[in-house]
Amino acid sequence: MTIRVERVGDERALREFIALPLRLWPSPLYVPLLESSIRSWFTGRSPHPEPIEFVVARDDSGTVVGRSTVHTDARLDAKLGERLLLFGATEFADPPAADALFAHLEQRAHETGAEALFGPVSLLPNQSGGVITSGFDERGFVDSGWNPAWVPAAYERAGFEGWGIADTWIVTPSPDATAPTEAEYSAAGVRLEYGSRRRMASLVPELLRLLNASFDQLPYYTAITPAEMAAATDGLAFLLDERLLLLARDARSGQALAFILVIPDITEFVQRVGGRLNLAAQLRLLATRSRYRRDAVLVIQGTDPSRQGQGILSLLSRQLQVNLREGGYRSLRSTYIARDNPASTAQFARFGGHPLQGYTFYRRPVPAPHTLEADG
Repeated sequence: MTIRVERVGDERALREFIALPLRLWPSPLYVPLLESSIRSWFTGRSPHPEPIEFVVARDDSGTVVGRSTVHTDARLDAKLGERLLLFGATEFADPPAADALFAHLEQRAHETGAEALFGPVSLLPNQSGGVITSGFDERGFVDSGWNPAWVPAAYERAGFEGWGIADTWIVTPSPDATAPTEAEYSAAGVRLEYGSRRRMASLVPELLRLLNASFDQLPYYTAITPAEMAAATDGLAFLLDERLLLLARDARSGQALAFILVIPDITEFVQRVGGRLNLAAQLRLLATRSRYRRDAVLVIQGTDPSRQGQGILSLLSRQLQVNLREGGYRSLRSTYIARDNPASTAQFARFGGHPLQGYTFYRRPVPAPHTLEADG
């Protein structure tokens, strides 16, 4: 069987690109990327600063058996100190389809002068992507991923090595958690504040400043631009449970020092609509959103570097556990946390949480092009 890889150049091929994982993987486990995001990448309307190429792999019958994006980002190159060819939204039906995609990526890397392949990232590691390496019987969730158990071996057999080994986590809201007292907040020099749907326009820039400052030291993190933040938080006010966006402000200056952003888990709905969260689907979600307040997802949290290690995030975590319990939530899932970052996992372990799925990105050096001169 011959598998050819070709660029996506029209609407029909784009629809095939979008449909592939919905056709391959079980809907109760796999979480599709939002179609609106994919289309914004394809049309160039996304805030990503560099071009994004779409490719599909077809078998002899013309059926799509693999897909990927091919893109670059100078910010991640600068962070990691090498020229990378990034790939994302990557799915393949079997190892031969994977090998065909990887061969195409290597060819594109030679054409662009990249030193290594890195992915899957959609479109950066601090946005989405990755491969799960354990917990395959557990469903994925929004801003996370799911893949069959054979997928990590397909990468590793092709010479890729895991990068940024991590885990997603899950915790049941603790019945024993107690809210911090006013005296505890006062001793830490902070006051508690909750998010507000009406004030999201003013809150988002504050969160962006704090997010970039608190995560800058992480090896995979590249500073998020205001345009990227706007795209990432589009519709957040619509989903927000205000008691699950917690901020600690300096008691004197009012400056935001730490935050935790948790959203109701709408994974089941996204799975049901196949990632097509159009206006009609949004209205349907609005009408039924109370049923999606059983589980929650911790999207991001952070503390200003000047106040890290002072227990401020621990205070917010305790308050969050109480709010989840009182709000009737039965679980809290967290997007991936690197295994070399024990400070971030401590809050989950403290409340009886445990790793849910192993998680990794993959990197492979690009060998020098094979040439006749080299043979000579």
